[in-house]
Amino acid sequence: MGCFECCIKCLGGVPYASLVATILCFSGVALFCGCGHVALTGTVTMVENHFSRITSDHATLTDVVQILQYIIYGIACFFFLYGIILLAEGFYTTSAVKEMHSEFKTTVCGRCISAMFVFLTYILGLGWLGIFGFSAVPVFLFYNMWTTCGAMKSPIANLTSVDNICVDVRQYGIIPWNATPGKACGSTLSDICNTSEFYLSYHLYIVACAGAGATVIALIHYLMILAANWAYLKGLCQQTHAYQDIKTRDDQELQDVQSRSKEGLNSSYS
Repeated sequence: MGCFECCIKCLGGVPYASLVATILCFSGVALFCGCGHVALTGTVTMVENHFSRITSDHATLTDVVQILQYIIYGIACFFFLYGIILLAEGFYTTSAVKEMHSEFKTTVCGRCISAMFVFLTYILGLGWLGIFGFSAVPVFLFYNMWTTCGAMKSPIANLTSVDNICVDVRQYGIIPWNATPGKACGSTLSDICNTSEFYLSYHLYIVACAGAGATVIALIHYLMILAANWAYLKGLCQQTHAYQDIKTRDDQELQDVQSRSKEGLNSSYS
């Protein structure tokens, strides 16, 4: 076998569906974790500089953000390993399907592991669906501030006092009601919308939400692949058992024929 034939055989054993899902999963998790981490830091900086001048007022927010950032670290590490494991499982099942009657045999343990991955991926998909919905909350809050700043620049807003247009972050539960100033109005709000912390955090939250959505799509893709592979392995096991039963019966019939022929020869000599 030449080099070209070996390359074709190797490329034929690559699980392309699992490879695409792995790339999509890695990309989505990287976008969510990286952009979410930076956006959370920018949010705390913006609250400290413009909405809560006393440290004790936003201490709870700082602690929650730190916990979320540690959770992001764990998510990134876990899904890096999980994606590699699912890709390896894709290589395993692809080899098992392509070599149905060769020396490569599936085991009960292998089928149980495939079923376990189907269940685990389903649970993780539901979890990421919740993360996707949760990541849309800061996008909604920043979008409200963005539209409020845009309303101050509209011709209708110029007919009234701009100082009456305010954003109070205390109503969202980010900081307590006794925090000062707690809200921003007029030119102060316009200055906040023009800061780099607001602009960067807003767009990073959008990208993080998109990354969470991409991860959900990747897990759904994984789930379809794993379910199909498990069905293939189950059918392969049944075909292997049927093949072994037929082969056993053929061997037994051959032995019976040979034994009867020997008995016939012995009786003729006697």
